[in-house]
Amino acid sequence: MCGILAVLGCVDNSQATRSRIIKLSRRLRHRGPDWSGLHCYEDCYLAHERLAIIDPISGDQPLYSEDKTVVVTVNGEIYNHKALRESESLKSHKYHTGSDCEVLAHLYEEHGEEFINMLDGMFAFVLLDTKDKSYIAVRDAIGVIPLYIGWGLDGSVWFASEMKALSDDCEQFMAFPPGHIYSSKQGGLRRWYNPPWFSELVPSTPYDPLVLRDTFEKAVIKRLMTDVPFGVLLSGGLDSSLVASVAIRHLEKSDARQWGSKLHTFCIGLKGSPDLKAGKEVADYLGTRHHELHFTVQEGIDAIEEVIYHVETYDVTTIRASTPMFLMSRKIKSLGVKMVLSGEGSDEIFGGYLYFHKAPNKKELHEETCRKIKALYQYDCLRANKSTSAWGVEARVPFLDKAFLDVAMGIDPEWKMIRPDLGRIEKWVLRNAFDDEKNPYLPKHILYRQKEQFSDGVGYSWIDGLKDHANKHVSDAMLTNANFVFPDNTPVTKEAYYYRAIFEKFFPKSAARATVPGGPSVACSTAKAVEWDAAWKGNLDPSGRAALGVHVAAYEGDKAEAPRPEKVQKLAEKTAEAIV
Repeated sequence: MCGILAVLGCVDNSQATRSRIIKLSRRLRHRGPDWSGLHCYEDCYLAHERLAIIDPISGDQPLYSEDKTVVVTVNGEIYNHKALRESESLKSHKYHTGSDCEVLAHLYEEHGEEFINMLDGMFAFVLLDTKDKSYIAVRDAIGVIPLYIGWGLDGSVWFASEMKALSDDCEQFMAFPPGHIYSSKQGGLRRWYNPPWFSELVPSTPYDPLVLRDTFEKAVIKRLMTDVPFGVLLSGGLDSSLVASVAIRHLEKSDARQWGSKLHTFCIGLKGSPDLKAGKEVADYLGTRHHELHFTVQEGIDAIEEVIYHVETYDVTTIRASTPMFLMSRKIKSLGVKMVLSGEGSDEIFGGYLYFHKAPNKKELHEETCRKIKALYQYDCLRANKSTSAWGVEARVPFLDKAFLDVAMGIDPEWKMIRPDLGRIEKWVLRNAFDDEKNPYLPKHILYRQKEQFSDGVGYSWIDGLKDHANKHVSDAMLTNANFVFPDNTPVTKEAYYYRAIFEKFFPKSAARATVPGGPSVACSTAKAVEWDAAWKGNLDPSGRAALGVHVAAYEGDKAEAPRPEKVQKLAEKTAEAIV
């Protein structure tokens, strides 16, 4: 994970401007602590803060074409870079480094702006063609890698990995939309990623568990491309457990570089939390070198301000989940690990959140999954990337692989419907695809464990502690007058008000607050899905326990039941028995 900053078309290209660019780029150094680079060409500046993952010795950025007329600053990974280098159009090109990202400059030389669909990876980059001073900026298909665009009063256009690097100097700015390219030649933004599912039309491809399994395994394996120590975030839930299981199977039969003789896995939670118990059980089953990390509610609360500064949001569920991930990433970095695999995206693709139990039909379920995937860059992608990059760790997400998305989102959504009468719980199509009796990927009760949102799984008292803390710092009068203090996207709870006040301290401009989505939600639903159950309208909370009548530790009125992990365990075992 790296940090990029590009400023194109500065009126003042003096030494003072260069110094300012360097100073702003330092705000991104947590993302790339290994090296800094800056290329200046007349009134154009491309800066880079590097986290060295591939070719740590020679892969410093910005990167160049052979004659150095094309310059590119990149944040991300191009998984198919070797195949691209060996392709007919590029095999005669000469490269300066072993970096996976250098291929971008060469692709541009051969294909102009039309090469983006050839890329398999996660990325955000700015490319400058010094021959005519034209440039492009591109963000990956789903928005796994963050990028912002801004405009200065002098007519300059800015691009940055994080908002903090351009918010002070731009009159207006916004999140760069995923799957888009900005072209100075063609003028403005256009979408380059147009998969069939984007139209939200209901697909009809029959479910094939072996195709789904094979495509996911390929997605995991390609993300093991690294020259540095790595691991897997393992909460013990279905998604992270499958990532770890597939990874360890591949590593056992390959010569892939590892940190020691075993795959390292990491889990965080309050002592006694559901995730810690499940994570250890999966780690023991798979034979990983497992690192169980603990935090207290107070330690999490003490980190909230830093979390909001780094993650750049005031969204309640994102902050709840980002805080333990932020704390875990610090511990991971202290152990010398630079890259981790994580399980984000599965719930959006397969309808895994518990509110999907109330989906009225396959059409509405499919449309909701499409809405959720399109919004990932504002929520889970934002959290996974910025919580880890705050400490110089890179998170990779196999479930958001383009090829896997094509397969998974092409399945007739009738197969994704939750059907207790047929023994189908949430994400049944994924569970079933990896339910191998002869060579099990996971224990049955883990494979069929109920969905637990990360902010819940680290310990139910975490969210309860956050609410109690906010109640002590936000008075009834403050919340009553919230619509006057925060007229845009007004917070409706004391917890939301508390986060919003911290956010405004760091990012006071209206453009900053507009980058954060709003609207009612229950158990991470979109506003549209709240309509599925009338009872939810009086229980609007992003926690999975707000899915009344679904979660085994659901809220009762305005109070939560005490955690009952034994009930969760028994339910999973009962479900697994029913499937058998």
